[in-house]
Amino acid sequence: MMSVEPFKVMVIGDGAAARDALIAFLRAVGFAAEHGDRADEAVDRIRHREFDLAVLDIENSSGISATELCGQIRATGKPIGILLMTPTHVEKEIVGALEAGADDYITKPFRSADLISRCHVVLHRVRANNALERSSFAVGDLHLDVDRRQLRKAGQVVHLTPIEFSLLTFLMKNQGTALTHSQLLRTIWGPEYGQELEYLRSYIRLLRKKIEAQPSQPKYLLTEPWVGYRFCEPVSSDPAKSGRRTL
Repeated sequence: MMSVEPFKVMVIGDGAAARDALIAFLRAVGFAAEHGDRADEAVDRIRHREFDLAVLDIENSSGISATELCGQIRATGKPIGILLMTPTHVEKEIVGALEAGADDYITKPFRSADLISRCHVVLHRVRANNALERSSFAVGDLHLDVDRRQLRKAGQVVHLTPIEFSLLTFLMKNQGTALTHSQLLRTIWGPEYGQELEYLRSYIRLLRKKIEAQPSQPKYLLTEPWVGYRFCEPVSSDPAKSGRRTL
């Protein structure tokens, strides 16, 4: 039976005790986790070796912000996923890190199962982005055909304007990942955009009316307060399924 090589994770954290506990946990659930004694050492290892994921637990006591660290990791050119661990109520830091290259974030405190799940979401996204460009996406009862520029909901064609189609395509390509307001505005409308939040919210409302069963209680297109939006597969109404995690 062929063995599967574990995902390689670089943990970068301010506190040695918390960092070592996180490494021990990740190793216990099957990851190959390690750390650099300093942030610059960790980035240098990422530059010269192959890692699948970097987990950042930075609170500025090391003299570098999470935003700066994300920029340094992205500057290596390596196709590595970045997951930010952060306390609540630091929206500016979250947004800054996401725009500097973080793939996602998780707020502390969190359940162990949620951390594992979020790691795999990031890893899946990175691998999908490194693979051939997909031409269709199926999530729940939605099927988006990029080549034909067509959306079907439960088999029925749903008319989308060009902006709505581009916005939904970008969201579905990044399924499960938090996208900031600025990322969405600059990607869909152009680099000169970034602060027109009400403009974006108007299109999100229009999309929800077309894809959600109850637009006021969205299941696909979720709001990340103060950050942006996240496209998700709806949680099953079956209790046995909704509690199941795929690792």
